[in-house]
Amino acid sequence: MTTLTINGKTIEAPGGTILDVSRTNGIRIPTLCHHPALAPKGACRLCLVEVKGLRVLQPACTYPISEGMEVQTESPKVRAARKFVLELLLSDHPKDCMTCEMCGNCELQDLIYEYGVKETPFAGEQHKYPLDDRDPFILRDMEKCIRCRRCIRACDEIQAVNAITMINRGFRSKVATSFDTRLQDSNCVFCGQCISVCPTGALTEKDSHGQGRAWQTTKVTTTCPYCGVGCNFDLNVRDGKVVKVTSHWNNPVNKGALCVKGRFGWQFLHSPDRLTKPLMKSSLWKERKGTEGAPSRYEGFVEADWETALDTVAKGLLTAKSEDGPDAVGILASAKCTNEENYLIQKLARREIGTNNVDHCARL
Repeated sequence: MTTLTINGKTIEAPGGTILDVSRTNGIRIPTLCHHPALAPKGACRLCLVEVKGLRVLQPACTYPISEGMEVQTESPKVRAARKFVLELLLSDHPKDCMTCEMCGNCELQDLIYEYGVKETPFAGEQHKYPLDDRDPFILRDMEKCIRCRRCIRACDEIQAVNAITMINRGFRSKVATSFDTRLQDSNCVFCGQCISVCPTGALTEKDSHGQGRAWQTTKVTTTCPYCGVGCNFDLNVRDGKVVKVTSHWNNPVNKGALCVKGRFGWQFLHSPDRLTKPLMKSSLWKERKGTEGAPSRYEGFVEADWETALDTVAKGLLTAKSEDGPDAVGILASAKCTNEENYLIQKLARREIGTNNVDHCARL
């Protein structure tokens, strides 16, 4: 064990960085480029701390602890350095917090407020980029990018896709695809990991714009229905309507990762074309019930109750089996079923109907 002192408090730790040990012991150190799912980078310099005996401040996220080390995380020198960094960031950042999609959920905004940065003394040229809405799911506002490289590292370290990188040099440097093309013309698989790690409003969900701020939504934790992996995510709900999907890094199954379907494929929930009641052919309903039935928006079909619909399906399967044999029946399972439900489907096919004609829609 290594013994050190942080803000006058004696701490024993098995090792790690100053940031790791501090957070484990309830001592907060602000960061912007650091993320628990990514390797330390030391790019933003917000985590600078004072180490006794060293001339300059050190980045807590990359500096390892040592025996007898004495650290100050909130000294006047440290706070002045952090405020200086924030003033530099603010000098090249849009002042549109009131209309920004991430207002109330922006890490940079929180730190600007915490350190009382009301204006910046630095004047000069600012980056001017058009809002990039060329891709189907992601909006890129590079004027709000602070070049922390979280998105680049997530694409590399978590997804191993390497769709984005830092292009150009100096003041002209920015996050983009290799040749500054659309994301859909790169290796991007639209997993949205870049959005989930972005500390500002530089990367946001296209379909969620204007749908609600962080304090206007309620998070409902559930399981993704698209496949049997069972990824956990949070439905961000406003007024009974899903407006966005997010995922927490502590989720035991997917560790915050989602695929393009899980993160962006939620619009079907409120689609007017979504079926919420079973439909039957008008002629079949009239044959079974002797009435015309409630009309649906689909010509030739009427709305049915579940009992009648399931009873009709069961009788149809039994008729097909008795007249043409069990192999006249085929069952196609759904990717939106759980593993347990798909197991029951194949058991129905093999044991009750007596056919091996069972497959999965994920093959299509």
